[in-house]
Amino acid sequence: MGLAKYNCDADVLIESVRRIRRKRVLVIGDLMLDRFFWGSVSRISPEAPVPVVDIRRETSCLGGAANVVMSVAALGGRPLAFGVVGGDAEGSEILNQCRALGASVGGVVVDRDRETTVKTRIIAHHQQVCRTDREDPAPLPAALLDRIADRFGKALQGVDAVVVSDYAKGLVSAPMLRRILPAARSARKIVCVDPKKRTLAAYRPATVITPNTQEAERASGIAVRTSQDLVRAGKKILRQSGAEHLLVTRGEKGMTLFEAEGRVTHIPTVAREVFDVTGAGDTVIATLALALAAGLPVLEAAMLANIAAGIVVAKLGTASVSPEELVAGIRRNSL
Repeated sequence: MGLAKYNCDADVLIESVRRIRRKRVLVIGDLMLDRFFWGSVSRISPEAPVPVVDIRRETSCLGGAANVVMSVAALGGRPLAFGVVGGDAEGSEILNQCRALGASVGGVVVDRDRETTVKTRIIAHHQQVCRTDREDPAPLPAALLDRIADRFGKALQGVDAVVVSDYAKGLVSAPMLRRILPAARSARKIVCVDPKKRTLAAYRPATVITPNTQEAERASGIAVRTSQDLVRAGKKILRQSGAEHLLVTRGEKGMTLFEAEGRVTHIPTVAREVFDVTGAGDTVIATLALALAAGLPVLEAAMLANIAAGIVVAKLGTASVSPEELVAGIRRNSL
């Protein structure tokens, strides 16, 4: 199913990739560091029935909301990072990597009493063997919340869109949302939300909310077994959340877009091969926000995000998509 099925001109999408350059996207959410140990397995441990991984190299990159920052920058946008990191080496690494991308970090607060969230993955023979997490999901102290929310309000007039990247690590709390979302709406900003809360009405008001299938099931109370189930769940969420649009990401089944006027569109995946889904949702929300900021209608923006997701899942580890890769993906999937 190519782009023509949805009456979308591939040239329009390609032109939008040029227009998203330098669009300013404020990303607020749970900043993380993704660490990878790469190696190989040739034996099972004599101590327990687990593989012994011979580590050959170690890498680290931005994860969580920080991966959204990286994805915006990779596509040519200008990201502003908002969140909290610990006063540790990992927090400093997140700040340094963001600065290296050209991202503003004026909205990032260093909390010396808090650990930076770190996800460590052990990869052997192109497969994830194990993941360890270090995190502090406790809600932010009121004083830190106030500092971030105040900086958010001051930055709003200078941005084209806002992304809320909720990984349930303590930043995107109900008090924080009550501060930032009405402010963004008053400033007439596009707001894209990648949610984690069971009740999606907590993200009111938003332009687009992007739950995955499991999150949509949890929010709606409807088990999604068929396309009809999904439509019922999506329409219920759209009513309850007050969002203008809902984009349900469905893994190998693609995405389903629910628009404010009632139109429902299933967008099949364009991924030709899947090596790793790490960070795919971050790529989706970054591309969606940039495309909407560039003036694309929501369906075309969702299609562009779907193509970007299809590219990133073919890469191993936390990855991003370049403008050149996105244009090539558009051409490959057009009729």
